[in-house]
Amino acid sequence: MPNSIMYQEDCFIVLAPDQTEQFVTLPELEDILKNLLLKIQTQLPQDLQNIPILDLQVKRLINTVCDLDCHELGVWQWYVVRLQKPEVTH
Repeated sequence: MPNSIMYQEDCFIVLAPDQTEQFVTLPELEDILKNLLLKIQTQLPQDLQNIPILDLQVKRLINTVCDLDCHELGVWQWYVVRLQKPEVTH
């Protein structure tokens, strides 16, 4: 049976163009994505164009993909990371 820690998403790594990778919490990632989406509202990816609410656009991104092409701002990527190794039970 899988360990429940495998489904926790408390920490993400964000890879942004011309920046050092940064470790962020879920709320911090949501803020980053909100700011990016606000800048590209006229050039949203097709799967977000029919979602009128910014918070729902962010949730859709986090739940379905791990990158966002922000055109002039470059491609931003994010991945869930686990900073604590799960305990092995025998």
